[in-house]
Amino acid sequence: MLGTLRPGSTLVIATHNEGKVRELAELFAPLGIATLSAGALGLKEPEETGDSFAENAKIKAEAATAGSGMLAVADDSGLEVTALGGAPGIHSARWGGPNKDFSLAMERINRELEALGTADRRANFVCALALAQPAGETLVFTGKVDGTLVWPPRGTRGFGYDPIFVPEGYTETFGEMDPELKNDLSHRMRAFEKLMLATYADGDDA
Repeated sequence: MLGTLRPGSTLVIATHNEGKVRELAELFAPLGIATLSAGALGLKEPEETGDSFAENAKIKAEAATAGSGMLAVADDSGLEVTALGGAPGIHSARWGGPNKDFSLAMERINRELEALGTADRRANFVCALALAQPAGETLVFTGKVDGTLVWPPRGTRGFGYDPIFVPEGYTETFGEMDPELKNDLSHRMRAFEKLMLATYADGDDA
């Protein structure tokens, strides 16, 4: 897989989540890698039947590659809350109901923490990035960022659970933070750095 990605490569981003499409496209663009979204290509979202972020990312990447015949990258990510035993975890989007309404998901997390009567607000975001290629193997890379949860939600930037998550060492939530700073700190960036280290050639290597 080393050297699969180069300037001039085009990737399918295997998600219909516009927030994830935007963040991933912004990560690949400076390296000369163009991106298309699964939604723009009319690809259906596969059922996520895995038991881990890595398994679900692989399912999505391989489905996009099969449907497009192109290299594809998929993100599976979510919030793990310590006091809730790691929930919502791989079910992070489902906590928002059929419409994936994250305001409802955030309210549920706060409600369940209050019901426990705990002051423990530790949480972490996890991201698994899978890179699949036609007739080739799929590699998966994982990143994690620790932090704490706040209530009520703060900030309108970002997406998902960003408005209640404060990364370790900072006072702003991901929802308040400048997007460039968030990208530098995020679980997605940490997984992305591992992916690029393993698969990217800058064009100088033959």
